[in-house]
Amino acid sequence: MTKKEIAVNAVHALKKEYPDAICSLVYTDPLQLLIATRLAAQCTDARVNMVTPSLFDRFKTAQDFADSTPEEVAEYIKSCGLYKTKSKDIVEMARMLCDDFGGVVPDNIDDLTKLPGIGRKTANLVCGDIFGQPAVVVDTHCIRITRRLGLHDLKDQKKIEFALRELLPPDESNDFCHRLVLHGRAVCTARKAKCEECCMNGFCPKKI
Repeated sequence: MTKKEIAVNAVHALKKEYPDAICSLVYTDPLQLLIATRLAAQCTDARVNMVTPSLFDRFKTAQDFADSTPEEVAEYIKSCGLYKTKSKDIVEMARMLCDDFGGVVPDNIDDLTKLPGIGRKTANLVCGDIFGQPAVVVDTHCIRITRRLGLHDLKDQKKIEFALRELLPPDESNDFCHRLVLHGRAVCTARKAKCEECCMNGFCPKKI
């Protein structure tokens, strides 16, 4: 079975197993998703979702964040970890949004990755979930499971992203990555792959 065939089989199997492919971060607009994803670095989505309601109640626009200080933002996000770095990035990001993009979140990876603290993973998530573009969100679950599936043997996130873009149907890639998160938490965990419970054990090289 080719890598492309395995990838397509994985898309179908996970789609059947997890029909609702949604981001686990709670947000109502592009700015909120951008900030929530920055907060999620080395922090659980559940913890971020506990922090963001009060944060977004205080700061409703990019200008609100831009007019604030890292110290003020930090008070709202202390439980997220690395809060000093994250609060600095958020304020600087908001100022760049206001200065260079009219306070609007860009709709492309090149512009998004110019923002402080925003890498390709976050940029892909925003492009996929907000703007409906083909996206490959390379997080730890994606890296682990696609490697176990034999789709690559890479470590660099950007290289993995481009390798998967070659294998995945563009209209399925974003949802596929959301489903990998769900599957990585429930079945194909970092500690142990529960192959006997896996919906992909009929074609996964690790199982076979």
